[in-house]
Amino acid sequence: MYDFSAFVHPATWVSLLTLTFMEIVLGIDNIIFISIVVNRLPREQQARGRTIGLLLALLFRIGLLLSISWIVGLRTPLFDLPFPWLAQPFGVTGRDLILLAGGLFLMYKSTTEIHTKLQGEEEEETVGGKGVSMMSIILQIVVIDIVFSFDSILTAVGLVDNVLVMIAAVICAMGIMLAFSGVVANFVNDNPTIKMLALSFLIMIGFMLVMEAAHKDIEKGYLYFAMAFSLTVEVLNLRLRKKTKPVQLRDSQFD
Repeated sequence: MYDFSAFVHPATWVSLLTLTFMEIVLGIDNIIFISIVVNRLPREQQARGRTIGLLLALLFRIGLLLSISWIVGLRTPLFDLPFPWLAQPFGVTGRDLILLAGGLFLMYKSTTEIHTKLQGEEEEETVGGKGVSMMSIILQIVVIDIVFSFDSILTAVGLVDNVLVMIAAVICAMGIMLAFSGVVANFVNDNPTIKMLALSFLIMIGFMLVMEAAHKDIEKGYLYFAMAFSLTVEVLNLRLRKKTKPVQLRDSQFD
């Protein structure tokens, strides 16, 4: 399993690049969640919170990669639920429970963030000095990191069978995400419409996790295409709004 000689083969490097790209794509939703949650901290602590969040994600994924046999075992049913409309009992696995809990948490957290944004409570907390603690933010990041790590690791196991290649890909992807996380966070948090769009995406991802827990596979390519299309349209709208001149009122002829 820990075969260093595999790195002398060009195919290994192709697999490494492919898996690194996949890790970056799958990590975008993690960056968005971390950026939005960390935004509740004072500005001078936000960069530290993002770094801690991504480093925790890195540690979780490396730890899970070193426990692949346990990951594979999570697909084994723990108990059965006899639904009358199903021909056979519904087998609930450990993976199903993790995805269900993570999906519900992501939907709840995104919905409350949208409510907070619309009600203006976020600004009131900032002005009143009643900010949230770093520990509470880290705990939220840990919960969602675990869910996203399982999704990432299961994808990696399906693409590559060398653990060292998986670990190298995760480290490369996390390095790239750490380098650009500040840019992504600033872009999301400085544009209210982009932030609202990102929260809507997180609700969609949470719903997708719940459906996967119910053994209803949803093609992720459609979801990512919808996200990319919506983001492109919103970026074009932002550029259009910047170029549009404000309405100028003419002076009254009676003045």
